[in-house]
Amino acid sequence: MRIYNSLTRRKEEFVPLSANEVKMYACGITVSGDAHIGHAYQALIYDIIRKYLVKKGYAVRYARNYTDVDDKIIARSHETGIPADKYAEMMIERIDGEMRELQVDDPDIWLKATETMDGMIDFISRLIEKGHAYATPEGDVYFAVDSFPGYGKLSGRNLEDARESVRIENEENKRSPLDFALWKSAKPGEPSWESPWGAGRPGWHIECSAMNLKAFGEQIDIHGGGRDLVFPHHENEIAQTEALTGKQFAKYWIHNGLIKVNGQKMSKSLGNSLLLSDLLARYSPEVIKFALLQTNYRGDINVTDSLFPDAEKHLVSFYTVLADAEKAGVPMTGSAPEVDAEFDKAMDDDFNTAKALADLFAVFRESAAALRNGDLARADALLGQVKKTYSLLGLFRTPPADFLARAAKEKSSDIPAEVVALAERRAAAKREKDWATADALRAEITAAGYAVKDSRDGYTLEKLPG
Repeated sequence: MRIYNSLTRRKEEFVPLSANEVKMYACGITVSGDAHIGHAYQALIYDIIRKYLVKKGYAVRYARNYTDVDDKIIARSHETGIPADKYAEMMIERIDGEMRELQVDDPDIWLKATETMDGMIDFISRLIEKGHAYATPEGDVYFAVDSFPGYGKLSGRNLEDARESVRIENEENKRSPLDFALWKSAKPGEPSWESPWGAGRPGWHIECSAMNLKAFGEQIDIHGGGRDLVFPHHENEIAQTEALTGKQFAKYWIHNGLIKVNGQKMSKSLGNSLLLSDLLARYSPEVIKFALLQTNYRGDINVTDSLFPDAEKHLVSFYTVLADAEKAGVPMTGSAPEVDAEFDKAMDDDFNTAKALADLFAVFRESAAALRNGDLARADALLGQVKKTYSLLGLFRTPPADFLARAAKEKSSDIPAEVVALAERRAAAKREKDWATADALRAEITAAGYAVKDSRDGYTLEKLPG
């Protein structure tokens, strides 16, 4: 199995630090607002990576965090009048519920910044002792970037480039503009904790390092997160952790791509954020997953008006074959090792879900042909294996009738699920150039009181008058 390592900028054979054990951490959500599609995508990707590593036989310990103390959370606390700790708890409960509705499994270890405070203070104290950090008279503590020669190895920036790109704030007691906050002195109206440097709260970067140390010790195999975290967050994590331990922090760094909406970066300021709750109200978890996993995880996803409807259309065609198999009495419990082998081949190449999903079309075409030709044993083998293998991606877990009924309701609450199923079977027959079956299905649709009209994008169904 080969994975792309952002640290070395190439695909590498995956060899964990300790035999068949994998320690894996992914940066989680800062709970200053509702979860959006980007949060969902990141959680989905690392959940799938964890599950595939388990499939490969590794004993995986996977941790994610919630950043529950932060400038943005404090600002939202002031806006809402809810104490910061209560606001964070409220958002964590809401986001947890939405992730479970998306059918993303919990990590093995949940970490919260506020529950790691003693570890952070100890971490910072030891950095000061080693000469890698310094306290100011005001009670702030900064990491001395110049004290760590390897700074920039993840992002590829040298110190001069980094100095030019980092935002310089008016902090007179910093020795260098690149030095970053490990501890921030208390301000009126903000949550704070006692420390050797006075009351205050941690900086963002130290939180992940201290939580990793708490969960796993000095080294981990995989550290994941969004590509936007490479600099400065992950660069700073490496600097402070390796300065403390003298060991390589993470062997493999994995970064997922970002979400765009109609070609533009998704952001609150542009008003184009897509909330996870809104997506779940409109589409099933499987549709959302299929749409997002069609792109290799390192690439950006461009959300257009057609992304989710097209994903739903593909899944309806697949589920129509599953429904036909059910009606034919096919148990769909068989095995087709070649299907699983092709899936593993795709996933072994840097978790290539895009290739794994593309392979489905040929498998379902063959399955549909086997059903038409009465080869129920072959249909059972193919569909049984698809259900087992692709369950790892969260697909084909729903009873076919239930999935098709929901899809029909989403498409038009006035069109019965059985009519939509007929239309989907007709569309599949047309793709196979089985014109006789397509014509027969059109007649059934007409007899049910509906007209099917073909278009370049597929078809539409309309109720016949009378």
